[in-house]
Amino acid sequence: MNQGGPRDYHSHGTGSYKISDFRSIGRNVVIEEGALVFNPQTIILGDNVYVGHYTILKGYHKNEMRIGDNTWIGQLCFLHSAGGIRIGKSVGVGPGVKILTSVHGEGALSGPVIDNQLEFGEVVIDDGCDIGMGAIILPGVHVGKGAIIGAGSVVTKDVEGFTVVAGNPAKLLRKRA
Repeated sequence: MNQGGPRDYHSHGTGSYKISDFRSIGRNVVIEEGALVFNPQTIILGDNVYVGHYTILKGYHKNEMRIGDNTWIGQLCFLHSAGGIRIGKSVGVGPGVKILTSVHGEGALSGPVIDNQLEFGEVVIDDGCDIGMGAIILPGVHVGKGAIIGAGSVVTKDVEGFTVVAGNPAKLLRKRA
């Protein structure tokens, strides 16, 4: 407990931002009220990007988050780009989606997992995909062009283009015609 001495903690900030703080931001971008943006200097938003209410864009001091033109990010999403995130053009990301790019490694069996080193893996979502409400995409996953991820799915491995996957873990349901 802090007893009035020197601060032994720090914050990552408030999530407030100015448009000029972004590495790059396109035309007609909408970032709804309540959205939080951390490290915007590492975030690139294309034209006509929508970011829903209470979404968190968590940039990181290294790597970057790129969101392509005409992409829609729903409400209450969490995108953490420690390992890098690349989202293509015309992608739909449903409300409540989580995109993670880092995990604590397994490390030594004797200590707490949270003390283990972070492992990073870039997430890439190609053009024209749809990520269903509440889906979770884990580090290092590549979602191919035109793929559909079912609501509530947990995506642990790459998804081929023009396929439909769902479940926990996400499994192939069918190829798109």
